[in-house]
Amino acid sequence: MIEKIAGASLKEYMSLFRGEPTIFIGSATCGRSAGAQKIEEIMGQRAAELSVECRMIHTGCMGLCYAEPMVVVFNGDSRGYIYGPVNRKLAKRIIQEHIVEGREVEPIGYVDIAFNGDSFEPVYALEFMEGQSRRILRRCGLIDPENMGHYLATGGYRGLMRALEMEPDEVIEEVKDSGLRGRGGAGFPTWLKWSLCRQEASEVKYLICNADEGDPGAFMNRSLIEGDPHALLEGILIASYAVGAREAYIYCRAEYPLALERLRVAISDLRNLGLLGKDILGSGFDLDIKIKEGAGAFVCGEETALISSIEGKRGMPRTRPPFPTTRGLWGKPTVINNVETLAAVSMIMQHGADYFNSLGTPESRGTKTFSLVGDVRRTGLIEVPLGTTLREVIFDIGGGVVDGELKAVQIGGPSGGCLPAELIDTGIDYDSLTSAGAIMGSGGLVVLSDRTCMVELARYFLEFTQRESCGKCVPCRVGTRQMLMILNDIVEGSGRPEDPDILRDVAESVRAASLCGLGQTSPNPVLTTLRYFEDEYHDHIKGRCTAAACSELMHYMIDPEKCDGCMACIKTCPAEAINGSRDEVHVIDQDGCLKCGSCLDICKRDAVRRVPGAYRQGTYSARIPEKDGW
Repeated sequence: MIEKIAGASLKEYMSLFRGEPTIFIGSATCGRSAGAQKIEEIMGQRAAELSVECRMIHTGCMGLCYAEPMVVVFNGDSRGYIYGPVNRKLAKRIIQEHIVEGREVEPIGYVDIAFNGDSFEPVYALEFMEGQSRRILRRCGLIDPENMGHYLATGGYRGLMRALEMEPDEVIEEVKDSGLRGRGGAGFPTWLKWSLCRQEASEVKYLICNADEGDPGAFMNRSLIEGDPHALLEGILIASYAVGAREAYIYCRAEYPLALERLRVAISDLRNLGLLGKDILGSGFDLDIKIKEGAGAFVCGEETALISSIEGKRGMPRTRPPFPTTRGLWGKPTVINNVETLAAVSMIMQHGADYFNSLGTPESRGTKTFSLVGDVRRTGLIEVPLGTTLREVIFDIGGGVVDGELKAVQIGGPSGGCLPAELIDTGIDYDSLTSAGAIMGSGGLVVLSDRTCMVELARYFLEFTQRESCGKCVPCRVGTRQMLMILNDIVEGSGRPEDPDILRDVAESVRAASLCGLGQTSPNPVLTTLRYFEDEYHDHIKGRCTAAACSELMHYMIDPEKCDGCMACIKTCPAEAINGSRDEVHVIDQDGCLKCGSCLDICKRDAVRRVPGAYRQGTYSARIPEKDGW
């Protein structure tokens, strides 16, 4: 039955690249927030004015956040030209010149829709995609996520069909051969977790998909669900069959409304097709999938806290053992995997273990998705083979640092670590990152320029984890607060020479004694910045933020060589702290300056600069180096 429907779906999908033009519109959360819906409206109006018939297909995120809103135009063949960011003028030109006149309008690249047997393998000609291996994300941006036929047409549910023809232990063995490790952070072997659960004698078992994704700057799971929800659902079906679960939960935060909407549509389609419920495909396998909306607590990303939340309790972790595979949801054996892990399972069962482990390193197989953000030219959602270096990601894919020089990379979110530019050739794999003092985490990757204060960055992440701590255990509840108090003193200019040593001791204690992973990893940003950037801590204690980022340890000055006396800064200063007449050099009254930065933003001659060194009571607490030119 599935093969018959898939055949019809393939014809329907391929028809998009023949006949009348088709426009794929990136309609994930990022695209919509950038104005994709307005661009669709403008293109539709222009097509109507020109009496042009063209189809508009809503897709998920292709990963090009820097180019949103974006569209892909297919004009009668399987090559789609990628445009972005698309504004009103470009939207109209695309309809007029590309659709009507048949010539491209300076696209940023193109994609060829290609099939290799049952394998859907799009080929990109786009700088951002060079160095990537799009496997988990191969459909994102190129199918309608709310059209199950598009998923079937591109090889969907072939993995489930294959799994149901095998014994559960054989499925687990296939996942073992692939080398798949959990993509949620710790990198625990997926097959081992499944095997431990399957060995339990209980007749009732559960599978949970952790789609909570609470790291600041991380959007991998959200984008995958919005762009290819059936990849997740197929993975859930396969995993549930392998471990013997008859009920599965998707735990997703309520702040992801579009992802939840598309999941509900996909689950409904599954039921209608008979792929969910009783006796799936005549195999005797039963499964029901439910969605549990979380309230956005970061601690609920921890397995036992997540289980408590589903049970209707306060999301707080518990001591382990027993582990969830022995005693999890409602006291029954439970497997918890994250979104990317389960999507990888569907791909492994579709194409085999050898296809998956043909990329990566011996200890870190396959590919990994990352959200590439921060001070990088091309931000977005990427997928690279494990072992790819930070240099390749930042410069080949990301296009380099957008302003200034590379200073560090924060990887792994609030629980990760800051690696300096000197370690840019570190491979992104579990073992290499652990050796450097960081962790893979769920996949957040923040690029930091030399304008970033590492002490303030550590304070920012610690403030987040301290606020999100459930407060159950003393080391995390008290220790994170003590670390935050010390960091606040340092960035505010009241730090003491002994503070870095105290901070390190407290961080080590919190890491060793905390109950769950949140507390155990919360000191990582502090420990790595102390390890690689301790000089900055001592500079702050001496009254100087070298990055001129901490407001108490910097001030604004006007360069007399560049100031032309335009008076723009005087007009915008809310404190009236800038003096000077038209066509004369202006001067900032340091005693009255609020350090709001409005003068820096308004100056078109780059005459205003943030300068390291605090200004208090008419004197500077840190000498300004002569090389700064002041």
